[in-house]
Order: sequence, then C-alpha cells, then structure tokens
Amino acid sequence: MADYHFVYKDVEGASTEWDDIQRRLGNLPPKPEPFKPPAYAPKVDADEQPKSKEWLDAREPDELEDLEDELDDDRFLEQYRRMRLAELREAAKAAKFGSIVPITGSDFVREVSQAPSDVWVVVFLYKDGIPECGLLQTCLEELATRYPATKFVKIISTDCIPNYPDRNVPTILVYNNSAVKGTYVGLQKFGGKRCTPESVALALCQSEPVLNDGQGGGDSSRDNVIEGVRRKFIEKVVAQHEEREEDDDIVDVDVDDDDDDDQAIGDGSAPFMEQPPLDES
Repeated sequence: MADYHFVYKDVEGASTEWDDIQRRLGNLPPKPEPFKPPAYAPKVDADEQPKSKEWLDAREPDELEDLEDELDDDRFLEQYRRMRLAELREAAKAAKFGSIVPITGSDFVREVSQAPSDVWVVVFLYKDGIPECGLLQTCLEELATRYPATKFVKIISTDCIPNYPDRNVPTILVYNNSAVKGTYVGLQKFGGKRCTPESVALALCQSEPVLNDGQGGGDSSRDNVIEGVRRKFIEKVVAQHEEREEDDDIVDVDVDDDDDDDQAIGDGSAPFMEQPPLDES
C-alpha cells in the first residue's frame, strides 16, 4: 500500500497567522531571515578600466608605446603618456655610462674627441704600481657610478702621451665638445693623499658642470652636484665624529678598569701573586 504521508513545505520565509501569534507569545523561535543572493556584479576587465596618471607611471616604455592607439580619445592622458615616455628614454640615455671604461691610444679619438657635444668626458691618466693612482681611481669609480651621464675613461699615461713622466701621474683631463676644459696633475687640488670622492667632485665642478647625474643640465645640474657633494661630506664628517666619540668612550672604560686593578693590587685586596713564606730563622 502506498505511503500517503508527506511534509508540506511552503515558500521560504512564508508564515501562518497562527505561527505569528505563537512567536509573539514566545512559543516559537523568531522567523529566520529569507535568503538573499548577493547583488550581481559583472566581472570588470582590467584592460577596460579607465587609465590614470598613477597607472601610467607604473608602465614600462614598451607598454607605453603599445598604448598609443588606446589613449587617442583622452588628450590629457595621451600627452602625459608622451611626456612619461620621453622621461624614460632620457633616463635610459643618461644611464649609458656608470663606470670607468679602459681605453687605448687608438681608442682616444673615438671615445673622447668624438664624444657628443652634450657629454662631458673625464680622462684618467695612470700608471700601475703608483699608490696615488690607485687612490684616485677608487674615488673616480664611485663618482662614475653616482653620475652616470658623465663619461669616465682611463688610459695608461704613456699610451695617451708618449714619454709622459711618471711624476705627473695621476692626471685628469676634462673634455667637452672635442676640447680640453680642464687639467689636474697630481692629487694636490683634490686634497692630497686624503682625497675623497667628494673633494674630487668639488674640484671638477668648480667652473664647469662636468658631473651630471642625468636629472638635468647646465648650471642647475652643477649646483645640484655641489649641493649633493656638500651634504655627503657633512654626513661623513658627522659619522666619523660619532665613531671617534665611541672609540674614546671605550678607551676611557679600559683606563678606568686598569686603575681599579692597580689600586686593588696596591692595597693587597686582589690575589695578584702569592707571596713567598717569610723565613722565621
């Protein structure tokens, strides 16, 4: 015989008048809230999102070139895209150096005399085995990294100038637009054997904007370089002063400890040495 028992299930959230009365009297639990699905939100394609200035700042040069057709309708963004692309290209052009390039006599005309007119070239004449040359080269290596828009080259002195006397090395020649703009013989103008990258940079930029970090040119670049060099010099002086103070504190502590030991030995309070027994005879 078939089973005619079944459970009636009304629409979800529906209730009867009797159940409502029982709930008001507290005989039934509160009616559950009806289920509501989340609001429909269509998936947004990242390529269809509106382009902003911050979004363009994060793009690479290749991506900016690909966006040319997409930004034609927005004049501001298109103008900004072009400006941003020009900045990236200029920065890449400025960073094409960044180290000291060794050259020979046959390379001199191509690398130095025929360098572009907007590029300053620092030529380092040296000889192996001379301590002053190694000291100045260390300073120039740091400056080459710090100012990648300035070209640094090094060449053995006699390869550049035949019979060039060793007493004149190290020597720095500064070139621009196929002409010598400055000559520095020895270390005297850089502070002698205590020369630093900062002192070398200040000497090179005294009259001409030799050093260029790629962020500008002309007098503004020279002023920025001098200001940056002075700031780094002050930071170094402060750091060295703090180190000396720490060393002095350590020395003072050691001296105080030695005085305490001497006093303890003098009054016999410290077993510095076992005294031999006295001869009673």
